[in-house]
Amino acid sequence: MIPILTPDEMAAVDAAARAPVEVLIERAGAAVAREALDLLGGGYGRRVVVLAGKGNNGADGRSAAVWLRRRGVRVEVVDAVDAPARLPDADLVVDAAYGTGFRGEYTAPDVGDTPVLAVDIPSGVDGATGEEHGRVLPAARTVAIAALKPGLVLEPGRSRAGQLVVADIGLDLGEPSASVVEAHDVRDWLPSRATASHKWQASVLVVAGSAGMTGAGCLAAAAAQRAGAGMVRLGSPGVADDPGRPVEAVGLALPAAGWTEVVLEAAPRFQALVIGPGLGVGASTQAAVRDVVAAAGLPLLIDGDALTALGRDVASVLGERRTPTVLTPHDGEYERLTGARPRPDRLDAAQRLATETGAVVLLKGPSTVVAAPDGRVRMVTSGDARLATAGTGDVLSGIIGALLARGLPPLEAAAAGAWLHARAGVLGPSVGLVASDLIDDLPAVLAEVAA
Repeated sequence: MIPILTPDEMAAVDAAARAPVEVLIERAGAAVAREALDLLGGGYGRRVVVLAGKGNNGADGRSAAVWLRRRGVRVEVVDAVDAPARLPDADLVVDAAYGTGFRGEYTAPDVGDTPVLAVDIPSGVDGATGEEHGRVLPAARTVAIAALKPGLVLEPGRSRAGQLVVADIGLDLGEPSASVVEAHDVRDWLPSRATASHKWQASVLVVAGSAGMTGAGCLAAAAAQRAGAGMVRLGSPGVADDPGRPVEAVGLALPAAGWTEVVLEAAPRFQALVIGPGLGVGASTQAAVRDVVAAAGLPLLIDGDALTALGRDVASVLGERRTPTVLTPHDGEYERLTGARPRPDRLDAAQRLATETGAVVLLKGPSTVVAAPDGRVRMVTSGDARLATAGTGDVLSGIIGALLARGLPPLEAAAAGAWLHARAGVLGPSVGLVASDLIDDLPAVLAEVAA
């Protein structure tokens, strides 16, 4: 995992550093210079403009200028405070104007078509939230000093940062609570199937879909199967027999109303329960959801209409649970649970809901935030805009449900599920991706991770 530190956490790490500030600046400058030379394709004959501010960020840029001159690069250092409206022509601009501690509005000078290398974070991007304050120079690459910052993985900062490179300058980061998930993390989390295992040892009960919305349940069930569930049973209230149900999934007949007891009677045989996608929001459905969530004694994934059913009472309903629970809201569902949409600091938003409910919270977005009640945060940044299409959230629910059934703790199940989901999207068609494409690509993603 790649560590993430907030600006305040980074400041504390800097303050506790044993090495003198001058040494740390020299190390940072050397790291920036290496990336600059890589972008330039060499040193001699190249010209670089370093836009440098007054703080440590500017000092890192000035240090990089010294290193670059040693490699034969013609370097001009421009003071960020007195920078002209347009910078001199160059082969590369190093943006070291302002770092994560910047407050206020920043207006970047015009650089034309010259590529930009940002030091720690593009100047004007909020290090905690990714918000832009003023006019920001989009970077081809950003050298994050010591660790990533939330503003580099949250939009719009993520898009402004370009390629991310983390420079280790010898600081002791301790044990950061937040990190970005990588492929090898997912590989390490996924359990292998024992030779003597049988289908019920990783079984998932899916309560999803309803008349007119049966596709949601079918997608969740199929995704659970492809993510490693040995047995999937699908119940859609009021749907007698859905011809779209995966042939390998067993149906569970549920009446349109009053289905609580049927689900609770079936649940003990399963290792995880997925509830919510496409259920509808009628009064009887909402009452049944609340009863099932409170009483089901197995790991539980709550999504879609089940989140709406819990609403502002989510903490009190979940307070009765003693088994792992994962909530997967998008921004609108988050508002139904809390009364307000997530604030720009999305890590804090997810952590707050996790703390209040005692559940793992997966806050959907361009960068997925997964927060545990104990303060740990995992982020998934590998997806793209192709996932913004109907049904992909239902697929995610099925994947996480299967991982819970396979025995993963809830934080790892949610984070691994989000990563697999995002990776399947990347493998899908560049245009016209639909949710079922993700299911088709899951076996390839799992094989890729295992390799």
